[in-house]
Amino acid sequence: MDWITANEARLSAFNARIWEHAEPAWREYKSVRDYVEILRAEGFEVEEGSGQMPTAFAARWGQGEGGPVLASFSEYDAVPGNSQQVVPHKAPRDGVHPYAAGHTDPHSVLGTAALTAILAAKSAMQAHGVPGTLKLFGEPAEKVCGSKPIHAAKGYFDGLDAAVVWHPWPSNTVTGETHFGAYWSAVISFEAEAPEKWVDPSLMPIDASHAIARCPGAVDALCLMYTTTKYTKEAMFPHSGSWTLNEFILGDGGATSDNLPPRFSQIQYSWRSSSLAIQEQIWKVLAANARHVAAITGCRAFVRWVTKTRVGLPNTAMTELTWANLQEVGAPAYPEEALEFGRAIQRNLGLEPMQDPFIASVSRLTPPEENEAKLRAGLPPWQKHLSADDYVEYSWHCPTVRLLAARPRLRPPQPGYAYPAWAYNALGGLPAAVDPGMFVAGRTMALTLLDLAAGPDALAAAQAEFRERTGGGVGGSRWVGPLLPADFDPPVDLRWPEYVSTPRGEEWCIPTPHAGTGAGEPL
Repeated sequence: MDWITANEARLSAFNARIWEHAEPAWREYKSVRDYVEILRAEGFEVEEGSGQMPTAFAARWGQGEGGPVLASFSEYDAVPGNSQQVVPHKAPRDGVHPYAAGHTDPHSVLGTAALTAILAAKSAMQAHGVPGTLKLFGEPAEKVCGSKPIHAAKGYFDGLDAAVVWHPWPSNTVTGETHFGAYWSAVISFEAEAPEKWVDPSLMPIDASHAIARCPGAVDALCLMYTTTKYTKEAMFPHSGSWTLNEFILGDGGATSDNLPPRFSQIQYSWRSSSLAIQEQIWKVLAANARHVAAITGCRAFVRWVTKTRVGLPNTAMTELTWANLQEVGAPAYPEEALEFGRAIQRNLGLEPMQDPFIASVSRLTPPEENEAKLRAGLPPWQKHLSADDYVEYSWHCPTVRLLAARPRLRPPQPGYAYPAWAYNALGGLPAAVDPGMFVAGRTMALTLLDLAAGPDALAAAQAEFRERTGGGVGGSRWVGPLLPADFDPPVDLRWPEYVSTPRGEEWCIPTPHAGTGAGEPL
């Protein structure tokens, strides 16, 4: 705890730097550079580009003979469309498109707290001669649940004894029996490989290639895929189990030719549910739709998997251990600077500023059983998982706990009121608002790591439960292995948005507009 107190200013500045980078999935070049630099300076061995992912890393430090191998992870990706300055009014960052990326949860805080915990645990283990190994994984692209299934498939989690992870949350608690569910994502591509074969050109009595019937091509395939999937969504799975399916269209740059059949198009589907069986059923319908619309439009259909996660595996022993440490650390306390920033947001939205502008749950501790009851209040008894996050990959390789620690959310003036996203994002970049929860998380995780390293009974209890739940541990009768193959090709070469350097300067992937978003005049 003394080490964290002495290093708070340095780690707060590190977090602010990651927040300012605001780099999106698979493109976190500056962020990963900063992590590698600080970890090497602290004596860690660091593999850059782990798992064939340029913005991932695997860091290791150890001392003594034997001792457990304990892990955590840092995330650092931002979210397109959420650019915001640290001001109490709507203000995307200057110099880039208004829909550039920004941190939402924020993952800058998530990653820095895990870094804090690992470095503090290392300091204490060194001071007291505690044997063991600490590993910190750099996990890019969490918003597409990208890297952890790949690290798992390629063996990076093999041999771990326990993992301590966390997420910023509207409360301070520890996840209990209900963990997050599965998230799968795939890019469906349509390619018109031979549009000239669509029709016999001799049917036209004159040589006028643009006058004959044109192959529908890849854009029509994409449109039919989009529409057909909307029609068949009702038939994928009953409206229960809290499952969702969303899509995004990836651009192909083909707009500079208007009279040729569109040759290439891509649409990304992402779906989450409470079980792997539901995930398979949804994919079955998507794959059938893609094959059929490709045949209709003179195209071929292809799939490029982005990710496939498992569902979370609880560990009560780890929950109880971490809850005891969270109680020792206590809830965050927010300084006047953070409170006044929240009030300024409320004033700028035309609301009456509140003495305490933050929801009550961020300043108190919530027992895990209370959190569990709240989660389960709206779920059917058969549903064991909710939402999705790729931290679940760790839980199938070793006993894993997921701590939840607060980041401020504004208190609504009346039930049902929703603050705009920019307000949430602006608070996420204010050190006075996010540092309290970040260091509660760092301290709590550090204590848990040290309990596992120095207290063999705690680790033994967690591992016994892990073996019981998996039917014998890794490879056991109820164990679920990685869903991606070991030779999986990470999708880092797909057209993910990023910052680019052009003769005009550094821009978002959408050119910086002359005014507003560049959308033009209202219709």
